[in-house]
Amino acid sequence: MKQTNIIFISRAYPPVIGGIENQNYELSLWLAKVANIKTIANTKGKKFLPFFLPIALFQAIFLLPKYDVVLLGDGVLGIIGWIIKLISKKPVICVVHGLDLTFISKIYQTLWVNFFIQKIDKLIAVGNETVSVAIKKGISKEKIVFIPNGVDTEKHLIQASQADLEKIIGKSIANKKVLMTSGRLAKRKGVAWFVTNVMPKLDESFIYVVAGAGPDKENISQAIKNNNLENRVTMLGYIPDQDRNILWATSDLFVQPNIKIAGDMEGFGISVIEAGASRLPVLASNIEGLKDAIKDERNGYLVESENADAYVEKINKLFENGNPRETYGQAVRDFVIENYQWKNIARIYLSEIEKVINKKL
Repeated sequence: MKQTNIIFISRAYPPVIGGIENQNYELSLWLAKVANIKTIANTKGKKFLPFFLPIALFQAIFLLPKYDVVLLGDGVLGIIGWIIKLISKKPVICVVHGLDLTFISKIYQTLWVNFFIQKIDKLIAVGNETVSVAIKKGISKEKIVFIPNGVDTEKHLIQASQADLEKIIGKSIANKKVLMTSGRLAKRKGVAWFVTNVMPKLDESFIYVVAGAGPDKENISQAIKNNNLENRVTMLGYIPDQDRNILWATSDLFVQPNIKIAGDMEGFGISVIEAGASRLPVLASNIEGLKDAIKDERNGYLVESENADAYVEKINKLFENGNPRETYGQAVRDFVIENYQWKNIARIYLSEIEKVINKKL
């Protein structure tokens, strides 16, 4: 059987850190196990993007005769897709994340969302909310399909102890209940809101560990000070993957308290399924892409966004019967393995890609 030949272009790729970077890397890695894939990646960050775009376009055009399809890692690359469509009959497919369609910029909305992205043969959305936004933007529902993000269910799974966690956060957790959040600290993640509205209502046995860096860091720091929570909330900033894996292996509950922010949205929420693969139950806001990543009472729990009382009630209930990790952790991991393993998600991607190729023949 002939192998499908794919040119994959990513403008957001490790070693740069971020959700799209991680998703694009894993997608290229696992697609390569089921197809012949040539990855053209920007590994130097956003500042290099103006140089990367023409370089990637030139490389893709040179490779086109030997490949069946071009797959773009996110909507920013829509301009490359449009140019390829002008000069070739080869199909172009694009992965779209939430911000690819909602980014507040008149130029971006006019050129990218209303023109370049519209010209792509197929869009693969990482969340159903992204599908809804796309349709509202005038994209045909026949042109867009939802495929969830995946996770390597063994990659982050480690053995760690309470002492390992104490070493990272620099304090004792004896008789403490450890809540945690990891990832980029964008305002939509709701960490500052959680510190201000939920932590003061939980008893002092609860501590909150925040790992990651991002634009909302100062707001979170100020929220900690304003509520005199310096002894109960620890901001770690950026930490190595190994330390983050220890957090996932030893904390009691992962919280993802996202809030609505105009012009921004959670496309999916990779961290919540990575945590789940590490036997860490998740409590998240019932909005946007988190509704696709978390299935209530299967690999986590959903509560109304910005409802502090609902968060407090659910957290207390989850700890009623002991540590949520010990009570629910294995069931959470089993669900993630069944539904979000990259080896299965990659095959779903390949199936959709081959449908587009066959349609063009």
